[in-house]
Amino acid sequence: MISRVDHIAIAVKDHEGALRFFRDVLGALPGACTEVTERQFFWQTLALGDLTRIEILSPSGPDSFLNGFLRNREGGFHHITLQTPNLDAMIKRLDEYGVPWFGRNEYPGGVWKEVFIHPRDAFGALVQIAEFQAGDWMVPEAKMSEGKRWEISRDDQRFRLNMAHPGGGKVAFEFTEEELRAFVNTINNTLSKTSC
Repeated sequence: MISRVDHIAIAVKDHEGALRFFRDVLGALPGACTEVTERQFFWQTLALGDLTRIEILSPSGPDSFLNGFLRNREGGFHHITLQTPNLDAMIKRLDEYGVPWFGRNEYPGGVWKEVFIHPRDAFGALVQIAEFQAGDWMVPEAKMSEGKRWEISRDDQRFRLNMAHPGGGKVAFEFTEEELRAFVNTINNTLSKTSC
């Protein structure tokens, strides 16, 4: 029912300061940033490494739902987002197990469908469960080139194999020439055993 952890959300008072920290100090790649005016908050995704994403949330007005959360702190863990291939089936499962959920929402065009589980029902963590295409939310620099499932490059010492990941990003593997030859031999041996 759950494909993967998509991201961890951190609520902050100082959006620009948090962005500088994650981008400049930790090397995160900034992605989409949007203000949700009716709920008075900003969200911004950032990609770290091959597959990890975080989301920065910050209030944009006096009636933001984040203001209560941030009243006595500068920032902190807000929620974890889990990807599901079928939100309706996941909701049915939550209902079957008697797990309350709230906040069902669908963005225009169905690009993101979500529900939440309150921390009192999820052992202290606010859980967001969402149905979406992961690649739609990954920054371009962290994704494979359009239409490619793998790419290989070489420098003086090593080969680098990048492979597309279902989470929208790419996974990188580095090989010496000897390791790459052994890898290719393993593939060839496997293919020869499965051919008719």
